[in-house]
Amino acid sequence: MTAASNLAPALDYEVAEPQLRLDVGAVLDDHNRRSFLRFLTCGSVDDGKSTLIGRLLYDTKLIFEDQLAALERDSRRHGTAGEEIDFALLVDGLEAERQQGITIDVAYRFFATPKRKFIVADTPGHEQYTRNMATGASTADLAIVLVDARRGVMRQTRRHAFIASLLGIRHVVLAVNKIDLVDYSEATFRDIERDFRAFAGELGFRSLQAIPISARNGDNVIAGSRQTRWYRGPSLLSHLETVEVDADAAEKPFRFPVQYVNRPNLDFRGFAGTIAAGTVSVGDEVVVAKSGLSSRVRRIVTAKGDRDEAREGEAVTLVLADEVEVSRGNMLVAPAARPLLADRFAASLVWFDDAALIPGRAYVLRTETDEVAATVVGLQHRIDIESFAPGPADRLAMNEIGVADISTQWPVAFDPFVENRATGSFVLIDRITNRTVGAGMIRHALRRAGNIHWQAVQVDRAARAAQKGQTPAVYWFTGLSGAGKSTIASLLEKRLHAAGRHTYLLDGDNVRHGLNRDLGFSEADRAENIRRVGEVARLMVDAGLVVLVSFISPYRAERDAVRRMFGAGEFVEVFVDTPVDECARRDPKGLYARAYAGELSGFTGVDAPYEPPLAPELHVRTLGRTPQDVVDALMDDIARRDGAGVFRDGGGI
Repeated sequence: MTAASNLAPALDYEVAEPQLRLDVGAVLDDHNRRSFLRFLTCGSVDDGKSTLIGRLLYDTKLIFEDQLAALERDSRRHGTAGEEIDFALLVDGLEAERQQGITIDVAYRFFATPKRKFIVADTPGHEQYTRNMATGASTADLAIVLVDARRGVMRQTRRHAFIASLLGIRHVVLAVNKIDLVDYSEATFRDIERDFRAFAGELGFRSLQAIPISARNGDNVIAGSRQTRWYRGPSLLSHLETVEVDADAAEKPFRFPVQYVNRPNLDFRGFAGTIAAGTVSVGDEVVVAKSGLSSRVRRIVTAKGDRDEAREGEAVTLVLADEVEVSRGNMLVAPAARPLLADRFAASLVWFDDAALIPGRAYVLRTETDEVAATVVGLQHRIDIESFAPGPADRLAMNEIGVADISTQWPVAFDPFVENRATGSFVLIDRITNRTVGAGMIRHALRRAGNIHWQAVQVDRAARAAQKGQTPAVYWFTGLSGAGKSTIASLLEKRLHAAGRHTYLLDGDNVRHGLNRDLGFSEADRAENIRRVGEVARLMVDAGLVVLVSFISPYRAERDAVRRMFGAGEFVEVFVDTPVDECARRDPKGLYARAYAGELSGFTGVDAPYEPPLAPELHVRTLGRTPQDVVDALMDDIARRDGAGVFRDGGGI
């Protein structure tokens, strides 16, 4: 493979005499000194994003001969440009992308010119793959928003521009593509520019350059076009080479998220990671964000040896002078400008999942290095993509954007996203499927961890339990309506009380008429109902009680969220397993009859789902047994658990 004609422009050197040898070191030094720009292409479907990147690579002579041959072959097989080269195929590498003619995944490409180095992310335009667009935007400095000159600004154009602004991009190029298909009309270009600027003015972009282009023909991509003499601005590449993006990350307070504790032997203990902001030098004082413990930097270790100083974007290992505890998920920070530490904060959310975001559901929140259980406790509002105006919302559907209040299991160290993109962003992950369901940008803390302290008490849980002579726990009875949960729980409480145990029974009747009287039976209200009951049960267990909770609680996610509120062995899930036909036959409240008649909608087991426990601590099968038989078996199990002081798993009674 030869690429001499391709390589020279990229490396920007000339060989004046044949006998002179290339100074490789000088070439590499020159290459390393060039500034760096990360940008992405975005916009609606079929606006020409992939074609534009392919054209950039082709015109900057960064395609080798074998790649060009493969491109010509693929263009005949998959292309949409007739006999011409289809440049989109350079980055649409998935077979599904080529067959459908759309971008699905994010494709990253590196290229360089004599003035600058670039990493470009080609992101999909289809609404279904908005999550991939957000991924590409999360690290970009500039966004090229493409618009098909024939169609103008689309809804997805607005969505992508708004997501880019949410993700901290402050420089935008409006590339009005396919200008050749509207006869290079200046009027069309000006109308589209006017429409885009009208709504983009509210998004906080610091620069917005509109350029008429034809990605297929190369008009105004590398150089100016004779077809658009009315346009006096720069070509796309010229603008990319000269635009000044923010370069102040090194001037921000020092932030070092710890990704790995490096302990190869007893004599070395270092903290590895990439500096998210600021600079650090040997001898500098640093503070552990979560604990507040301080130390000094004794060494800065890199792959090429020790350094005296390191700055934003560099991967290093810091060795401290003191043996302070720092683990993955924590940060080393500047002592005079520490990040926020909070377990409750407001965040902008972009929702990706087919299943709507419903407040009360539990997720895994993952930052650059930390991971913690989290709950979306409420939605402040949804943002209208057309007007960007906030509106009321009780859920977020796929691709919708809103502002939510989030509560985490333990405090998270962060900066507001507007101050630091690396330490102020996160993703939400579904605990069951492990899918990334949302991306978030932290706005501000709702409650600082430093302002919330547990009350120092002399009487703790162990003392309360010892006074009562019992092991506190919550027995969570779940099952269909009519399964026998309340009957069994009520009989069990009577038996426990007679045996001298200190108990309390929580069920739908005594909670719905008081604490949760403001809640209905929507998915969101059901989730909040269970969350509140779990919090009350946790306080009662802390008081040393044996708590019996009888709720349908149809969703595993809600029950698992409650389980995480308790320590090991304190939560006992009791699955009261009664077939739905038997529940309907019993029908103590006449609810099944109304549901089957269509008079009652959203009834669990009829037209709403019930998700049975996968591994309950106790599995109670009621067919052929009286409630008293079941309670006898439960009493025996409680005695065994209480006597041992521990809890067994997976029992069947």
